[in-house]
Amino acid sequence: MSTLTYPEAGATRLGPLPEGYNHLHHRAVVGRGRADFEAAGAAVTGWRMHRAAGARVNASAPQAEPGVAVEVSAGVGRLRVSAPCEVVWAAYESHRTGFAYGTRARHPECGEESFVVELVDDGTVWFTVTAFSRPASWYARLAGPLVPLAQHWYARRLGKVLRKTVSAA
Repeated sequence: MSTLTYPEAGATRLGPLPEGYNHLHHRAVVGRGRADFEAAGAAVTGWRMHRAAGARVNASAPQAEPGVAVEVSAGVGRLRVSAPCEVVWAAYESHRTGFAYGTRARHPECGEESFVVELVDDGTVWFTVTAFSRPASWYARLAGPLVPLAQHWYARRLGKVLRKTVSAA
């Protein structure tokens, strides 16, 4: 039995993104070549990227696999927001690595978000965040259009953090 709070599980992998949600798509170059691809993939699937971006991550496994429970939180003190999630899919392929997690009960939003690293033919390593979400809590509804802006800001931040992580590897 699924613990997810939405019925379209896996849509960030297979597409199209479902209607009735805010959609997010952010893509950034994070490196070049096989070594950068491997470093970026490990940082994404081992939670290091999120942690380096300032989020707390409590996961039931050291790396992303379907069914892994993940709680991501950000903020300070009483302003810390926790977001319970579950890994919906994971990809460990020769030119594509990443995962998606979906929202569980008590998450302020309802939907799914994927984090994927790809090594393309010209050697460029791309990082892509794809998501669909809508408010599930009173405070997310109250924040209205600020939530998608914050989500886009965080996706850009993840790309910058990942690029820095890869260049330090």
